[in-house]
Amino acid sequence: MVINVQSLNDSPIVIELISTLARLLPRKLGHSLADTVAGWLAERKDSAMVRAIRANQWVSRGENLDKQALDRAVQETLRNSARSIFDLYHYNLDLRSADRLFVLDPASQQLARRPDFQGRGLVVAGIHLGNPDLALQRLGSEGLRILVLTIPEPQGGRRTEYERRKKAGMNIIPTSVGALRQSLRYLQQGGVVLTGIDRPVPDPGSRPRFFGRPAVLPMHHIFLATKARVPVMLMASDLQADGKYHIATSDLIEMDPDPDRERGAIRNAEKVLTIAEGFIRRVPQQWLVSLPVWPETLDLTPE
Repeated sequence: MVINVQSLNDSPIVIELISTLARLLPRKLGHSLADTVAGWLAERKDSAMVRAIRANQWVSRGENLDKQALDRAVQETLRNSARSIFDLYHYNLDLRSADRLFVLDPASQQLARRPDFQGRGLVVAGIHLGNPDLALQRLGSEGLRILVLTIPEPQGGRRTEYERRKKAGMNIIPTSVGALRQSLRYLQQGGVVLTGIDRPVPDPGSRPRFFGRPAVLPMHHIFLATKARVPVMLMASDLQADGKYHIATSDLIEMDPDPDRERGAIRNAEKVLTIAEGFIRRVPQQWLVSLPVWPETLDLTPE
């Protein structure tokens, strides 16, 4: 029998089961269970999720890993992903106990204490490193109030996640034309809008280069920052040797004007993505994107 791993991952029932187990198990035992699940997933090499992770890891690591090294990279990525999911559900109902898990750099601390509306708005571009969802909740517990743009029309397990985050008090809306208009007004009033920039989108109008290849990545953060005349700040978390998630941010990235709108958008997107590459290169095994960023590379990785 063929098991659709992605369907399991997106199932509301599976999400509820993971949530229940994570609340009940101590962290050490939960991580051990996560490692077992990651090993089982890694063996499903024909699954769409594993093939996507394999291709993403191959490109982000320079397209020079042999089969054995790539196998290890995929397994390590899945293990980090499974552990981060456990931590998310283990701590998200008791964020005070998660305080000791996080270290905020000075810019992150300043962002967390930023007034809801300041003189100039800000687009925060999130990278799927470490534990981005728990990191965002941690910043929220410090007082950060932002508008979060998520994937359009979430379904199944993603819908369950969306509803859970709404109940937790996050100001979160699925991306749509109306949501972009709302986000633009929010930025123009001096607010902060956060959105992910490294999760692939279907049929993108443009393909900015990322790790040297044209990527199927969103560009609405560039549209918002350019239209509102506000900067972009990258934000990521990564698990370091001290066992803690370190939240780090980039310097402010201003949008460069260009009379050619499409050319300017690509140029600004690539400027942001180039900085994002630096975050990912430090801990590529913690880059947790399970959809193909470069679909044409799915059949190029060493088997």
